[in-house]
Amino acid sequence: MEEKVINAALLGLGTVGTGVYKVLKGQEEEMTTKIGCKVKIRKILVRNLEKAAAKVDDPAMLTNSWEEIKQDPSIDIVIELIGGIEPARTYILDALHAGKHVVTANKDLIAVHGKELLDAAKASHVDLLFEAAVAGGIPIIRPLKQCLAGNHMSEVMGIVNGTTNFILTKMSQDNMEFKDALALATKLGYAEADPTADIDGLDAGRKVAILASVAFNSRVVFDDVYIEGITKISAKDIRYAKEMGCAIKLLGVARNTDTGVEAYVCPMLIPNDHPLATVNDSYNAVFVHGDAVEDAMFFGRGAGELPTASAVVGDIFDIVRNIVANCCGRIGCTCYKQLPVKRMEDTYNRYFLRLHVEDRCGVLAEMTEVFAKYHVSIAQIIQRDSQSQDDHLAEVVVITAKVREGDFKTAVQELSNKSSVKRISKTIRVYGK
Repeated sequence: MEEKVINAALLGLGTVGTGVYKVLKGQEEEMTTKIGCKVKIRKILVRNLEKAAAKVDDPAMLTNSWEEIKQDPSIDIVIELIGGIEPARTYILDALHAGKHVVTANKDLIAVHGKELLDAAKASHVDLLFEAAVAGGIPIIRPLKQCLAGNHMSEVMGIVNGTTNFILTKMSQDNMEFKDALALATKLGYAEADPTADIDGLDAGRKVAILASVAFNSRVVFDDVYIEGITKISAKDIRYAKEMGCAIKLLGVARNTDTGVEAYVCPMLIPNDHPLATVNDSYNAVFVHGDAVEDAMFFGRGAGELPTASAVVGDIFDIVRNIVANCCGRIGCTCYKQLPVKRMEDTYNRYFLRLHVEDRCGVLAEMTEVFAKYHVSIAQIIQRDSQSQDDHLAEVVVITAKVREGDFKTAVQELSNKSSVKRISKTIRVYGK
């Protein structure tokens, strides 16, 4: 009996594209037994044909013409790995409208245009899968859509950017300042030449939008996510966190509350007894809470050639199984609700506040009076003499109980106008109850 073959086209032969090519080659012998047929890469779209030729067995499969792929009726699956919004959006829509299935790792695109793409896939009765768009090789999109579908999810949060986690780990373990840890991350290849998307939290923000949409069955887009990066975190902040039994991590947090969805990315103190506190270096982890499963955590490599390729190939195999079983498009967009997304000012968290005040009697009483005015309850205070020899200041660190963010910010603004308060050095949210 002739072996059935599903033909695919690969868009992009960069780090992840090369990884996908390698993983598919490594699966060739077991493919038919595993998924019911063979998958063959027939075309690879690249910009530089000569440079790409060294990466493949047969340079004849290389092309720089999207039209050649789009108009080829033998190509069943398009694997988009070029990244960015355009031309990726156009290519994917073209492929879907032509009745081709699509696998993508493009978090930028899914976080902004996910609904448009999923609607196009539904209209053509084809699959659009994007497991690799969040947390690299860690399975999380499929578990949320399938394995955990029997839950009402109330929270999905975690460490979803390896570059920032590596930087914060080095700051904690080696007492580095931010700029030195960033330089090391760049040298070792964890940070891009332009690290803005990572260190400013934009990469994590896109992933939070996707996770919230899938977990809560309600569309959250990138612009809905409040974002702060790690550029202002200092070694001193991390030392204080350690004294309080905490680590500082860049967390992406999405909560489904009675008053709407909360979605934000920011550095947070997290207690050392929380599983995420021990996720170090470039590893990622996603922590979920559902009404039936309760707590579950997914941990592993969040980026890289082969880990991300693992997720992409998993999606390819899922589509092939659907083709073989004639059940394509069975799980598409799961956003059947329209939940409001809350403003950051209306979210509730605990806070770490570090400030320098006059070193005299009565200053703490002035501070607590302002806090009480705005319903800010203090859980812990640490006071230290300032390290400066000439300003006669005391350094005070306050940990609050949970408080509405808008009220806390108003209190901090009023404090900053007090003559006894010389500077507000840092405010950082604290994860937990």
